Amino acid sequence: MFVTVKARVYTDATGVHTEIPALLTPAGVLEPLLDYCLARSHDRSLTWMSKVSRSVRMFLEYLQTNPAERDTYRLFQNFAQRLYTGTFDRETGLRPERPVLGAALAPGRGSHHHPPDRLLRLVGGNAPRGGQGESALCGGAFDRQADEAAYQYRRSRAFLGHTWAANAAPAETGHRVRSQRLPKVEKGEPPAFPEERFEELLVKGFRAAGRQDYRGMLITLLLHGAGFRESEPLHLYITDVFPDPATPRQALVRIHHPSYGAAPEDWRDERGQPRKGNRAEYLAQRFGLVPAHGAHGQPPRGLERRMHDGAYYKQAHWFVPEYGEWFLELWYRYLEQVARTERDHPFAFINLSRAPLGGMYGLGQYNKAHAAACERIGLTVGKVLGTTPHGHRHAYGRRLKNAGIEPALIRRFMHHASPESQEVYTQPNTREARAALEAAAQRLRGTQGWRPSNSGLLLPGIEPKD
Repeated sequence: MFVTVKARVYTDATGVHTEIPALLTPAGVLEPLLDYCLARSHDRSLTWMSKVSRSVRMFLEYLQTNPAERDTYRLFQNFAQRLYTGTFDRETGLRPERPVLGAALAPGRGSHHHPPDRLLRLVGGNAPRGGQGESALCGGAFDRQADEAAYQYRRSRAFLGHTWAANAAPAETGHRVRSQRLPKVEKGEPPAFPEERFEELLVKGFRAAGRQDYRGMLITLLLHGAGFRESEPLHLYITDVFPDPATPRQALVRIHHPSYGAAPEDWRDERGQPRKGNRAEYLAQRFGLVPAHGAHGQPPRGLERRMHDGAYYKQAHWFVPEYGEWFLELWYRYLEQVARTERDHPFAFINLSRAPLGGMYGLGQYNKAHAAACERIGLTVGKVLGTTPHGHRHAYGRRLKNAGIEPALIRRFMHHASPESQEVYTQPNTREARAALEAAAQRLRGTQGWRPSNSGLLLPGIEPKD
């Protein structure tokens, strides 16, 4: 009745496709499940999607086996019970004449691949906010009854489920329909920090009470001049910065993976011999600490999939090169500022005016310092304006694109695992788009002598105004 197949989904005319499982029903492909898996394909494995498809198939089979049940909550409750108890007759030890859930289940097993709780979560979705949840069932030929049951399951498990509507759809609508996809629109201006204000931000913005905030200046240079993500400079050790042997006036900066990166070369054992190991081992044995992302918060999503230049570090690719020179000069001044401050960790950026003095500098502290620096030079702080820390990474990507750097090199410089990841950072703004059109028009006029047929005159029949 229901069959799972592997489908190739094409979303545009480029020929690129995504392979995901598709569930075939008597009415055709279960489109909501297909849409759901496609939406999750960027962060979920094919194995996970196959489990979702199998779970939905089992639920649909159960629905067909119990067509007379009208109480959607009881329907889902009974389905959950069968997952836990199985469909074998406890007295005879035989399965029913009409198999349920694809094959008769042994008591308490629910599935050969994952337990009953897992199946319930996959079919019913997680407890949502405000009554709108994420579920694999939301539209199509078989989904009306299934979606209502899944909704009741989520409602019963949610902390504020009693505040939701009693049913998945208002009574006056009579039935639910799938929402139509709206036409695509451009996302607006890319949120890049304005290039013409960067030097002013660095020199004047990060100056308060007559003193320069070298720490804030250095972090901002790593974001704007080398394209790092805002959390990455906080992983920097003092030993990770030194003059570049190839260009001594520039800083060579390597930000190591907080756990897998190589321990500093000055790590010694009890006999004074060099020790080898990663940074997680170094922090634990020498300082009794966990890696930096444990101190500053949870590790960023996708941290393990990001590209590194070596095992395992990301090198600063300065663009323009002068930013690397500025960084080295500011680095020396920062070291003079913190040289006498005691610390119980190896991280470069530390607290200088708040307790604990010498403690690790946090991302929240930097965000506040950056916002204050922007306000000092009259900039309004906002993500859409590019004046948050992440706006510097956008500025770096667009700077590379506008300079004609090849996409393969942009991917490397921005430490992306996929070439497509750079697209959000390299899209042109309105001013650049207009400039490109004007330049193209000039080339057209110059190479082909092209002019509008009525060049210099008004269109026929239109009189000029007095």
